Amino acid sequence: MQLHLVPRSLRYIEAVAEQGSIQAAARAIGISASAIDRQVKLVEDRLGARLFDRQSNGMQLSPAGEMFVLLARRWRADETRIQSDVKRMQGVDFGHIRLATMDSLVNGVIPRFLAAIAQKYPRVRVDVEVTTPDDAAVLLEDGQCDLVLCFNLRRHRDLHVIWTADLPLYCVVAPTHVLARERTVSLADVRKQACVVQSRALSIRRMLDERHSWTFEDVPPPIVTNSLQLLKQLVTAGCHVALTSEMDAAPELMQGSLLALPVTGTNIVAQSISVAVNARRTLPRITNEVANCLAEEAARTITAVREAGNPADTRSDPG
Repeated sequence: MQLHLVPRSLRYIEAVAEQGSIQAAARAIGISASAIDRQVKLVEDRLGARLFDRQSNGMQLSPAGEMFVLLARRWRADETRIQSDVKRMQGVDFGHIRLATMDSLVNGVIPRFLAAIAQKYPRVRVDVEVTTPDDAAVLLEDGQCDLVLCFNLRRHRDLHVIWTADLPLYCVVAPTHVLARERTVSLADVRKQACVVQSRALSIRRMLDERHSWTFEDVPPPIVTNSLQLLKQLVTAGCHVALTSEMDAAPELMQGSLLALPVTGTNIVAQSISVAVNARRTLPRITNEVANCLAEEAARTITAVREAGNPADTRSDPG
């Protein structure tokens, strides 16, 4: 059903142009010939130019009339597009989703999530923006993305958290590393090792600096990076350790190429991981469906890591 957002005068002019006469246009659209003629003349009078050349064999568009027909068709195309967009918003099988997430998740939960979406919603397009947790929150608040999966999301009244889970702090090591024989480690133990540390662009580093600034004050870490992929490669090689979460190293922990040792001590605070959307926006149903799918995949990943026995400490429930 047409919405009929195109102005009446444009519809009539378009009909006359397509049918070749006012009488034929009247029959085609079910409007009286006098009403169509009146609208055409009204536009011509206000414009001060003829829209049609009236000839014995019918009505031919003038150059001005051609411009009006082009305008009518553009308007109709916009009407069709609006109607289609609204239907997409109401449906759950078509859409365009913009996701902001973290570098450390692009070889773990994100590929599995995208595979699930491709199978369940093959007509849904997902754009993935890899960024920092701070920038992800800004993108969501500004409407530049539709949902986020990120660590340590700052709570805000404009953010609606769909799912969240606590992530205890772990020291990840290669199975060949000297610390691999330990069941738990302290920050003092980690401090004695060659440690890869996240840069201050990442919230975990700021958390460590805020609560445990002494850890690297006297003995600066040999490597600082904002790339979790580089961090994991260095730790997997066997010479370095890193403080991080089980979600940062989920694939490696499930494969056994890394081990995760619970960090014990006072004032050790868990991180968090969350799926969130902008609470101020009215989201299409498909966005909510995709967000729930992402939350389910993230929860399954946490469960899979813990059931694999890495890390050994399973104190936290994936929610």
